[in-house]
Amino acid sequence: MNDRERYSPGNAHGARAQIDGEKWTLVHIRELRHSPEKVWEALTEPRHLREWAPFDADSSLAATGTTVRLTSIGGAMPRATEEKVLRADAPKLLEYTWAGRGMRWELEAMGSGTRLTLWANIERHFISMGASGWHICFDVLDRLLGGKPIGRIVGGDAMRLEGWQRLNAEYAGQLGVEAPRWPPHPVDRPQTGQSEEI
Repeated sequence: MNDRERYSPGNAHGARAQIDGEKWTLVHIRELRHSPEKVWEALTEPRHLREWAPFDADSSLAATGTTVRLTSIGGAMPRATEEKVLRADAPKLLEYTWAGRGMRWELEAMGSGTRLTLWANIERHFISMGASGWHICFDVLDRLLGGKPIGRIVGGDAMRLEGWQRLNAEYAGQLGVEAPRWPPHPVDRPQTGQSEEI
């Protein structure tokens, strides 16, 4: 059994919901054992993003004002969108849009490591799934930065993990929402055009 086959997500931690009217934002914090400079490169460079993130980028996200094509991975069909890097202040702050929704990353040095905070706009109904998906992405990122990559685990691959249902339920409890059934029953399946991504 290899490292990927042995991988199982740990307990839910480090997430909260920020609510402004109908707008829900997932705030997810992870402490990594790697320097802000190393984490920054993993957040911005296409060759790193394809190893851990739920999207591929056609160019670097490291410069303010850059237009970049992001291709969502893990859904039934890859979906590409043109997005804008709103702010890139290496190695501290990165803001961009993904599928028209705001993404903000803050990197804070902590000893020899980094406190990484993500703000991601996610619909209320899917926020526990988003938290679970990012939890797994962060685990994969940590292993990648530590020189022990296990490969990207997103979308259906994430939801097939043995610990997915538990993790989703734990985050739903922490965030004060009901965990969505996933995969949905046939009558609940999203209509064409609705996102199935995490």
